[in-house]
Amino acid sequence: MALMNPSILVVDDELKLCESLSKILTAHNLPCEYTDNSVTALSMIKENQYQLIISDIKMPGISGLSLLEQISQCAKKLKVIMISGYASTDMVVEAMKLGALNFYEKPLDIPRLVEEVKKVVNNDEHPPFPKEGEMIIHDEKMKHCLQMAHTAALTDVPVIITGESGTGKEHFATTLHENSNRKEKPFIKINCAALPEALLESELFGHEKGAFTDAKSSRKGKFEAAEGGTLFFDEIGDMSLNIQAKLLRVLQEKEYEPVGSNQVRKADVRFVAATHRNLEKMIANGTFRQDLYYRLSVICLEIPPLRERNKDIIPLCDYFLALYCVRYNKPAILLSDEVGAIFQNHSWPGNIRELKNTIERTVIFSKGKEITREDLPSQYKVMIPQENEPLSSFYEKVDREVVLGALEKAHGNKSHAADYLNISRKTLYAKLKKLNIEL
Repeated sequence: MALMNPSILVVDDELKLCESLSKILTAHNLPCEYTDNSVTALSMIKENQYQLIISDIKMPGISGLSLLEQISQCAKKLKVIMISGYASTDMVVEAMKLGALNFYEKPLDIPRLVEEVKKVVNNDEHPPFPKEGEMIIHDEKMKHCLQMAHTAALTDVPVIITGESGTGKEHFATTLHENSNRKEKPFIKINCAALPEALLESELFGHEKGAFTDAKSSRKGKFEAAEGGTLFFDEIGDMSLNIQAKLLRVLQEKEYEPVGSNQVRKADVRFVAATHRNLEKMIANGTFRQDLYYRLSVICLEIPPLRERNKDIIPLCDYFLALYCVRYNKPAILLSDEVGAIFQNHSWPGNIRELKNTIERTVIFSKGKEITREDLPSQYKVMIPQENEPLSSFYEKVDREVVLGALEKAHGNKSHAADYLNISRKTLYAKLKKLNIEL
């Protein structure tokens, strides 16, 4: 069906739905055409200047997600709303990553959909459907870090990213890769804290068949997998001195040997490392090589903790609220002023990871249109600072509430409480001592 200067294209393999939705939109003065063939849809998109595509996710031929991906390549400014009768959470999240504006479940909420379409076609301001993993930055320190990352990305020098757990170090590593000349090549991550020394060496350099008891076949390592791209060493402060020495050789000589092999292989990778540890202190006590540190830290990005990024807290809350309302098929939920004040004065020991988990839990259990203090976990139900109360005193009070709440949830188990707070047991013990909490 063709109209003069159609603004909208509906794509769905259910022809009756196409016809009905087209009639409804046209009745609201929203020029529309449709097709029940996704392959035809792609040709129509390339030949016409649509403002909006409304597409089913599951279709024969080209799936809705594949169509969305191709639209993002050939018509980047074209807005897309996805619809489906049986989309999984994974599908919705994937649609978000590919840039979908919104998602509607069948049977469609027609009045809500029509209102949104009007806003898009009339170029009204429309909040973008949140993309998982994108960075929300308003704080000046973070803007400076991001600017440094973009500048560093254009070079090939090693970078170390430091900061507390949960501050977003991996996002910055990804930014470095995606803005570099190596962006078309692999971005390979290895968690140095997750593997024992013997396995870490094999993971990095690969091994030959028979190199050790369980080596029943040869296996390529991360260096080979990352050839031409970026190799990200997460939690490099947990790497043993022995592996540090071998890594230093690769940095210096640009070559390595797989475990159990005498064959020297060249390494063409960009090095990015991250740690929550203080490497200079580790150097002083002999647990981290100074020469490796100097080799890796040509550029150092220090990511500030969330408690020092007050301008980012509410925008991050809004972002995660939108993200999880869509994921769990909830109507829009807002943050009350009271909860906003509580969050802005919270010390966030788990940083963005803690905020994200808190918002996700709150959205799951929320039954209203606004998050209030009653919706929060116990450790966040704290007093807002009193007038003239020193912030240092208030933060200590909040810290006590957070730690006690985590211990209560963990039934007194310090390891579980540390996991809940996303901090190490050592850090938890230091907090307990500082706050005079005895168990």
